[in-house]
Parts: sequence; structure tokens; C-alpha cells
Amino acid sequence: MKRAPRPRVRLAATLAVAAMLTSACVSSSDAGNTDGAKTQKTERGRYTFGLIGEQPDGGTPVEGGTLRIADYAEARSLSPAVTYATGASGGSALAAVYDVLMRYDTAAKKYEPQLAESLHSSDDLKTWTLKLRDGVKFSDGTPLDADAVTASLAWYQKNKGADTALLAPNVAKTEATDDSTVVFTLRSPWATFPAMLAQAPGMIVAPAAYAGKTFKPVGAGPFVLDRYAPQEEMILKANKSYFKGRPHLDALRFTWPQSDRSKLEALDDGTADLTYMRSPDVVDDAVKAGHTGELTLTGLGNMVVINTRKGRPGADLRVRKAMALALDPELDTARAYDGKGLPGKEIFPPESRLHSEVKPLGVDLDQAKKLLAEAKKDGYDGTISYMDGTDPVSRAKGVVTKAMLERVGFTVKLDLVSSIADRTSKTYVEHDFDISRGAASISESDPYHRLQSVLNSTSYGNPGGYANPKMDALLVRLQAADSDAGTQKVLDEVQSLFNEDVPLVNLGASAAFTAWSKKVHGIVPTDEYMTLFGEAWISK
Repeated sequence: MKRAPRPRVRLAATLAVAAMLTSACVSSSDAGNTDGAKTQKTERGRYTFGLIGEQPDGGTPVEGGTLRIADYAEARSLSPAVTYATGASGGSALAAVYDVLMRYDTAAKKYEPQLAESLHSSDDLKTWTLKLRDGVKFSDGTPLDADAVTASLAWYQKNKGADTALLAPNVAKTEATDDSTVVFTLRSPWATFPAMLAQAPGMIVAPAAYAGKTFKPVGAGPFVLDRYAPQEEMILKANKSYFKGRPHLDALRFTWPQSDRSKLEALDDGTADLTYMRSPDVVDDAVKAGHTGELTLTGLGNMVVINTRKGRPGADLRVRKAMALALDPELDTARAYDGKGLPGKEIFPPESRLHSEVKPLGVDLDQAKKLLAEAKKDGYDGTISYMDGTDPVSRAKGVVTKAMLERVGFTVKLDLVSSIADRTSKTYVEHDFDISRGAASISESDPYHRLQSVLNSTSYGNPGGYANPKMDALLVRLQAADSDAGTQKVLDEVQSLFNEDVPLVNLGASAAFTAWSKKVHGIVPTDEYMTLFGEAWISK
């Protein structure tokens, strides 16, 4: 086996960890029913996405206090080039240290300036001009100017931050034209380019952060690192020189309970002030209990990745379609999540503003059997391996997936791997799998980002090796789509080709919940289900 080039390994591993985190929706204490007993059918239409729950008026902001955050996953590094910045992988802690050039207004559904003063594009969407606010400084007192922005972006790409895979082929030049202006020249139109500046690339690090041999987390955000004890806690203290003024809070304290049920219990008993949850049953309970927070919808939240490379069963379209027609999202959700969740095979579910009228492949056992029989006549023996984790819910998903595929004639071997690092290597580096569980978690704000990652033929985030020039061309059109109607037209065509090619099997969307105490105010949700804390405070 050839050793993969180091940049590819680094990018693939970063993307893979994010995919594993976002697909690991339930921990060991959250397992559902898998023994054939009566299961609950999924109830659709019960969620309203966005800000939910009643938030009392807190009156005048209170100064001081520590916000206790039961976060989903630990940011083992505060380097935006190392940690994939999402709400499910420690991104909110990074945003607290660096802030972001742009933020996504989840209520208005558009990108707004944050550290930046403005961002404007040319008519052809190939030139974007960023203006910075006057007087913004890093926590070490040095200016956050145009040179610092261009240097940070160059450092991010040199060190193979996850979104380098998007930036490198698309951005022809990044230039500081004066102290407060950065001009991005793109190789092709990119309507949702502001999303890049609301995520890890827009977390500008100070030159001092990477000047030495060891990275130091120096940013212009509302908080600075005070203490980090791995697997125990991370304390961020207020940055007195923050551009909006000293934060109301004295500090943020991040901890990482193992299960979402534990996170919800901590919120209920007052030992946590804010938490982030993805487990369908726990989210459902938290919403029904009336907790205040931001409920976020993502597409492709529960998918079966198919290795389509030569020599694998999934290289045969008939085999891929047989799997797709055999797998039942409702049954999968009922057995793994006790009927909680958002099952479905469409890329964007009915709850999504991006939902397509193009129907996805349904469940057709007779057609699945026919296609598999044809493949067997040509020499395929029907054997396939399924990779997932070893926790109870992953095992439940493995059992139900095996049963659904074997009822149409497959012979399924379970490959349950406990280590995320090993699953990462087997999936994204060695490509040593037939099918496996994952998630793409496509946001409502920028569908291009994750669709490009999972479906583009040259993307490091495409573990199955799916390649079709028609899909690549559709993604180019999606990148340039600058209206809702134009975006929807392309997404309809993507769904149609998705049905024809079966690059993977989607089994459902995901509902994630950032919930906070009614005493907490000033929380600002942003892109990639991250949270900004610069204006947060706790009432008496």
C-alpha cells in the first residue's frame, strides 16, 4: 500500500474526526431498543428550528461570574488549523479566543460582520473586499490589521487546516491593499464565500501565536486561555481589551460529560449553565421540557458511506442501489433511537428550507433482491463488511443494518472499531472498508461547503471515492448560485443525480440543541452550530 502524502493524511484525519463526532449522536447511556420489542414510530413536525423556549427579560446585564459549559467534545488544541471548528468539536471555545471575521445571523439567515466592518462582492462573485474595524487588537496588544489577516490565512493553509481543501483550489490571491482592507480574488464565482470567514479560516490568530516552535492561542476574541487540564476542564478568562469592551462574564468553564443525558441532567440540576446535545432522544426530551436555546437542523446527519472504489462491492451501481433500496430509515431510527430523530433518505428533510420536491429512493425489497441477484450472476458473492463503533447505539445500528441487508440476500460482516483514530485511518486514509456510518451535517446556511466535501471527486472529505464529472459540475454551479431559487434548482438536480448514482445512503437528518439556563442571556448562535459568548451574562 502506498503511503498517502502527508497533507492529505492531515486534512483527511481532521475531516474524519469531525465526521465521527457529528455522527456519534448517542453515547453508551443513551442506547435504544434493538431486541425486537415494540418500538416507537417517529413523530415528524414536532420541532421548530431556530431560537426556541421562553427567555425571561434579564434586565440590566450583570457583571462577573463564570459560565459553566457542558460541551459536546473537547478542543484538544486551540489552534484553528488543528481543531475542526464546529459546535460538535470544540469550535465554540476557539471562537471565544479568536472571534470570527463574519458571523451567521441564524434569525435573519444571512452573514453579518463581526470582527470585520463589512464584506462586499463584485457582481460576478469572484472578488470579495473585506474591511476591518478600526482599533481592533489581539490580546497581546498588537493590531488586527489586513497584514495580520492575510498572514493568518496563509498560516492556516500552510498548516493544512480543514478548509484548506476548499480555499486552496478556489482562492487565487489574498491581498492586503491597505491597513484595513483585504481583497480576495477567486478563480470562480462563490456566493457563500462569507461562510469561510465565519468558520475556522475567519478565526484570525496573532502573528505571535505561530512565531515560535510551539503554538500559542493568541487572538482578538472576548476571552483568553487561563487553564487547560485535558479531559477535565478548560478555563477561559475575560479579555479586558476586547473590541466590544470587557465581557460581562469573568470566565468560561468548559467540561465534557461523556453522554448527552449527563449534559441534560447537569443543565437540569444547575451544575451547567449551557450545553450542546445531539442525541435524538435527549434532544427530544430537552425540547419537550421547554428548555431555552437554539435548535439546529442539518442534512445528511445519519448516513451509510459506501466505498465505491475498484475491487469493493460498492463499485457496482447495482450493489449500491440494492443497499439503498434495502435500508429503511424508519426502522433504523426505531431500533437505534427508540423512534426519536428525523429519518429519511432525502439530502434535505421536509423541515429544511432546502427540501427538494425530487423524491429520494424509497424502500423496495423486491427490486433490491433483483439487483443483487444480477450482481451475483456476474460473480459477486454478496458479502459486505459494515464498520461502526463499539458503543451500545453503534452496535444497535450495526445489528439493524445487518438485518436489513441480509433480508434481501447480502451476507454482512460487522467490523466494530472502538478507537475513533482507527476508524479515521481505515475510512479516510487507508480506505479499508466496504460501508460505514458517518455524517456530513450539511448546514442550512451553506449547503455547498459540506456537499462539496462529501461528493466532489477530488475532495479529501469524500471517503467513498465517489466520482462523477456531472456531480462535480453541479457543485460548481451550486458554488455560484446567488439566489434561493437558483440554489434550489441546483439542489434538485443534485438530488436527482444522487438517486441515480447512490454515492452513499442517507438515513436521516439531525437536530442539535444548544440549550441554556433561563438565567443566561446574550448568547449569540452562529455558523456550524457554534456559539459566541462575548455579550453573554448571568442574571441573579
